[in-house]
Amino acid sequence: MITKDSIESAYCFFHQKYRVYAFSHSDMQRDDIEYAISSYVEGMSRELYSALAGNRGDFLLCHASFDSDMREAIARLENLMDGRQTIK
Repeated sequence: MITKDSIESAYCFFHQKYRVYAFSHSDMQRDDIEYAISSYVEGMSRELYSALAGNRGDFLLCHASFDSDMREAIARLENLMDGRQTIK
């Protein structure tokens, strides 16, 4: 079961990390953020991760798509919190 708290927690964590990532010019800092997100993903609700990732097993875990995955995850979490999207 996906709780409102798990959605809000993920949103806060992703949003905070992405704000730093988006404005960082340090490859090392960006790598650290990617690692922090991948660690968070390992411990988050499988149901919530699946709802965000769809059929993409490497969602938020692939360096090449990390930036766009983060933007998508944050937008989906925002929509879930605002009730504009439901989990199927």
